[in-house]
Amino acid sequence: MTILYLVLAMIVVGLLIGFVAGLIWKENRPIGIRGDYIVAVVAAIAIGLMDWYVIPAMGFSTMMRNLGVTFEPALGALAVLWLIRVAKKQ
Repeated sequence: MTILYLVLAMIVVGLLIGFVAGLIWKENRPIGIRGDYIVAVVAAIAIGLMDWYVIPAMGFSTMMRNLGVTFEPALGALAVLWLIRVAKKQ
């Protein structure tokens, strides 16, 4: 049940980051509005699940796992969207 909540939370985080990306890069949407949202959601889910499983496997505490799951998916999704913009600019 916890993984379901995690995935649902990462979907919400991805949608929020897709929206924020539109505010940051107003006219620079090389993959479109829908593409921003899809990429942000997929990146947030992937990073969130990796944090959930990898951080404890590395020997870190539950608190570190929770901090990683809280901050990294949002920052990672934003970084992926930025990388797409940089790559499409070239």
